[in-house]
Amino acid sequence: MVVVAERMSGLKAPFPWFGGKRRCAHIVWPRFGNVPNYVEPFAGSLAVLLARPEIWPAKNETVNDLDCYLANFWRASLHAPEEVARCADWPVNEADLHARHQWLHDQAGFRERMHSDPDYYDAKVAGWWVWGISAWIGDCWCRVGPQSARPHLHREKGVQAIANGKRPLLKQGGAGVHAGRSQGKNGKWRARPNLTRGNMGVHRKRPDIRKGGRGVNRQMPDISGNDGASGRGVHAKYVAGTHRKLPDVSGHHGCSGRGIHAGYCEAIVEYFCALAHRLRRVRVCCGDWMRVLGPSPTIHIGVTAVFLDPPYGDAGRDVVYNHDSRDIASDVRAWCIDNEDEPKVRIALCGYEGEHDELEARGWQVVPWKAGGGYGARNRKNRNSHRERIWFSPHCLRPEEGQARLFEEA
Repeated sequence: MVVVAERMSGLKAPFPWFGGKRRCAHIVWPRFGNVPNYVEPFAGSLAVLLARPEIWPAKNETVNDLDCYLANFWRASLHAPEEVARCADWPVNEADLHARHQWLHDQAGFRERMHSDPDYYDAKVAGWWVWGISAWIGDCWCRVGPQSARPHLHREKGVQAIANGKRPLLKQGGAGVHAGRSQGKNGKWRARPNLTRGNMGVHRKRPDIRKGGRGVNRQMPDISGNDGASGRGVHAKYVAGTHRKLPDVSGHHGCSGRGIHAGYCEAIVEYFCALAHRLRRVRVCCGDWMRVLGPSPTIHIGVTAVFLDPPYGDAGRDVVYNHDSRDIASDVRAWCIDNEDEPKVRIALCGYEGEHDELEARGWQVVPWKAGGGYGARNRKNRNSHRERIWFSPHCLRPEEGQARLFEEA
């Protein structure tokens, strides 16, 4: 296992990513072996794929992610690396950060094409996206919709059900708040939403508009003083009464900034060209995770390694993904159980301790590892970093038991 770790590829994603799995790649590849086919349905930063040992040349590799901005970055980096590098090569500027964020958020046509055209990409969107996410603090970068809400991504539900062929509820009169004033069986009017003045219950209370506000909306104390303003520069009270997010100006491994803003990206064009060379055989898909797990992209090619890193189902984790759901993990586990007996499939499933204990009783091997800080570093104790586990299916290799196929083609 040590030999494999020493020969991992040095190429990394040029942006910070919550939940990246590069720290555990040295655990994964010895159990996958030199497989002719690799599939990653939740692509993220492609940390495991990029860490594939250099002595194992890439063959068939397929990655997928529902986040169209992320999928577009990998697709554009493959086909137009120099253009992506040109658009990404820009100094950190707070005004540009918010202006570009708004522009990216408004690209509805781009998002539609990414989900419908497997060959489409936009190098400008990719460059501005990676530039911004490398300067953004925390989550919410390019999240579509209210910052505090997440779409429900469980299959066959909500707006995703429409994409899978289901219609909206069209029964007469509708249901819930859409029921209108249709007459029921007892001759009485069906209840409609309360429209009385001021409403009732939780809808009655108005926002706290007292001077200075409360909680996160509380006016900052004046600790410097400047013509009556509270604070100076970016800390002064904005006309609209809100605080805009500051760019990330912290250091990282001795460099100023993160991702493409770190020191190693001074030769940004050469880096993106190297990234394109590594991705030359990678097929980048954008959509539901199940689309890349059928027989055609897996066992019909040969022995297939499937790395599954879905949003964790644990209720104690932060909600940080642009497309988040705590239901997907259980669906992924069900797929794992359905395919655990297939000899051509080697599966690795990531999660927190106790999340997939059912698999251990079925012969799966569980391996603990420790994650880095990530957004969880906001909690100094960062307890979740010690809860990381990977479950390996019965057909994965067991290097600790002396299986000698680590450097042989499967």
